[in-house]
Amino acid sequence: MTPRAWLRLWFGIREPVTRAQYVSSGVGLAVFKYAVEAAVIQAFTGNWLTPLDFLNPSLAARQTALAGAPEWLAWALFAWNLPFVWIALSMSVRRAAVAGVSPWIGMAALLPVAGLLVMINLAIADDRTPENWRPPAGHDPAPEAAAGLAGLRAIAAALAVGLGMLMVCVYLLESYGAALFLATPLVMGAVAGFVFNRPSQRSLGATAGLATLVMLASALVLLLFAFEGLICIAMAAPIVAPLGILGGCLGKAFADSAGPRSAPLLPLILALPVLAGAERLVNPRAPEYCVLTAVEVAAPPARVWPHVVEFPDLPEPDDWFFRCGIACPLRARIEGRGVGAVRHCEFTTGDFVEPITAWEEPRRLAFDVTSQPDPMTELSPWRHVHPPHLHEQSLRSRRGEFRLVDIGGGHTRLEGRTWYTFDMHPQAYWTLWSDLSIHKIHRRVLEHVKQLAEADATAGD
Repeated sequence: MTPRAWLRLWFGIREPVTRAQYVSSGVGLAVFKYAVEAAVIQAFTGNWLTPLDFLNPSLAARQTALAGAPEWLAWALFAWNLPFVWIALSMSVRRAAVAGVSPWIGMAALLPVAGLLVMINLAIADDRTPENWRPPAGHDPAPEAAAGLAGLRAIAAALAVGLGMLMVCVYLLESYGAALFLATPLVMGAVAGFVFNRPSQRSLGATAGLATLVMLASALVLLLFAFEGLICIAMAAPIVAPLGILGGCLGKAFADSAGPRSAPLLPLILALPVLAGAERLVNPRAPEYCVLTAVEVAAPPARVWPHVVEFPDLPEPDDWFFRCGIACPLRARIEGRGVGAVRHCEFTTGDFVEPITAWEEPRRLAFDVTSQPDPMTELSPWRHVHPPHLHEQSLRSRRGEFRLVDIGGGHTRLEGRTWYTFDMHPQAYWTLWSDLSIHKIHRRVLEHVKQLAEADATAGD
């Protein structure tokens, strides 16, 4: 095959996928993807991403390998993964049709563990019905009124799926997981694309546009009915919106192809709550993550130490991140001295209560976190919005510390560390946001301490 033919096979939706093409593409692209990621992580962190770490479905080892990386690298790797998500999904769907099973099964390729099992079975299966995946090249023109009515039906069907899964996952199972953030938008898009193209074939561009409208309508419903605030919707958008659009394109292909016309939607929709329930039962305890941020202070550790223990009011934040409502540090005060003292770090949303566990003046101050406020104040047309994930503290700080390292010449490397857990999945995505938030909190505090210590050192001289 020519390079153009391979690209058409990977990124298109019209070509049927044989077993040989599926296996060679899967193995070849996995090796290429691993080589690039391992080389990039090694270059920026000095850590080695082993093949087992790469294949680990929990992605915990990969996040460990990223320790010490620049803050932007995890986001760059997230963007790098998006084309591979599309290739895995589209090829698995088409491969399922050629293997003689429902193409809907191929959509499970996105799921952790289960997706790997599905792909292995598709790689083993014979080529039974290649004629089941031959979408026509064109589309049938339809009157605007008919297209508009089909679009409204498609949006309504997709919203019904999304709202149903919101109730099941959040309010029944009390679970924010991959079933909600990965499978649901993908199925919503697929349902919309299928229903929109069922009466007559629409263009791929019109179908992608409709899937985008479905995602926007979903966000509007969440906002207007106070299920979520604008900040959380914006955080979910980079993962939810692309999946919804990809699902719409696949749904169109299902409707266009000869074989999938008889494939029912109901089993796919009913599989979502089953998946959510299974995920609720088997999800392991949330792992603990650590965020490290450091600044260099032009003052010796003895001058820096008092301002680490407690500090006066910080200036008004000028960072858009905090202006949007993310919890912002204001000041710190302490009751007592030494181990057993209680430090109160005051934020815009409330106080962190931090009993001191290590007082090694002027080198290390460590503390537990026994109480913490909400991580944000949601932006919403309503006065009070309390999504369960905020009320139940899905993001929990466990402990923290400051280290003051004498680097000579009257300078100090001031390090801030926070250990936390985050009970939302997929954690490889949501910890991108939590790490960003904690880094910004660290940096605001550390820069304030730096200014106070350097001013103190200058006055002392």
